[in-house]
Amino acid sequence: MIRITGTIAIDERDIEESFIRASGPGGQNVNKLATAVQLRFDVSRSALPPDVRTRLARMAGKRLTADGVLVITAQRHRTQARNRDDARERLIELIRRAAAPPVPRRPTRVPAHSRRARLETKKRHSGLKRLRTKRPSAED
Repeated sequence: MIRITGTIAIDERDIEESFIRASGPGGQNVNKLATAVQLRFDVSRSALPPDVRTRLARMAGKRLTADGVLVITAQRHRTQARNRDDARERLIELIRRAAAPPVPRRPTRVPAHSRRARLETKKRHSGLKRLRTKRPSAED
């Protein structure tokens, strides 16, 4: 079991890892070894609480497949072990962020002085525009 928070833990059997070849620079090492890790975690069938599961799916974005599987690819390091640890840490951090309930928004009011200043600016601007209008003369 991987402990995420005090109340949330995920089973290691729910995580599926496969090793692929990393892209980018690295010389012959990149061509010969499969050091990158592709971690798969099925969010829809996990033992996470429903609200955490919903937030995790929203936070995952493009990393979530249509089947509800979260895919994390780690290829920052040169070794499989470090990439594997990196992918797991990223999964744990993502679940930990999803486990924190969002802070409810408290509506705020526009301060009176800001409202007054806005109206004064509008009044000044309309006065300038009024001065620019061409009024018909008495002869017309």
